[in-house]
Amino acid sequence: MQTDPVKQKSAAKLKESLLQLRSIHIDPLERKWVNITLGMVALFVSIIMIDALVHGIHAPSNVETIDSARLHLSKEFAEDNLGVRVDDQGRITVRMVAGRYSFFPKYIEVPAEKTITFRWVSMDVLHGVHIPMTNMSTMIEPGYVAQITTSFPKPGEYPLLCNEYCGLGHNHMWSNISVVAKEDWSAPATSPVKGESENE
Repeated sequence: MQTDPVKQKSAAKLKESLLQLRSIHIDPLERKWVNITLGMVALFVSIIMIDALVHGIHAPSNVETIDSARLHLSKEFAEDNLGVRVDDQGRITVRMVAGRYSFFPKYIEVPAEKTITFRWVSMDVLHGVHIPMTNMSTMIEPGYVAQITTSFPKPGEYPLLCNEYCGLGHNHMWSNISVVAKEDWSAPATSPVKGESENE
């Protein structure tokens, strides 16, 4: 019962504050620019929401950790498991390691018009990966697995570039992706990654 006076007192203070705000003189030109700014913010938020909800565009959300110092001993990113792999259900996965100043493997071949999952890890420092002429661009942080699922609409040669400064040899850090027509692509042997089925 004693909360009613407190609520009434807070409501009265809120009303008084709103009245004080309304009594402040705002020049019509300033009011116009405030309205334009708020309208632009509303437009940008609307575009982001439409893209997220209707078009399914969103920030990468794969949060998976890995010990960067022991990549060569890991089951998934051991040297024998890098490159293009096709599993029993025909899903294509490309595993690559970024390290000063190269991507490993240096060259891969994938089919056009097929869904491909790229998985990258860094063996040393922060790297970035960008494939021009596509929408693929992400950061590769040490200790985390970066993952993007995409497809290449047409055959061609696509350079894979590092877009995060990683040291003096940064401008030489690249790899090459050769995209061939899906009917001309010969899939590597369908074998699971060593130890992939085992629980760690």
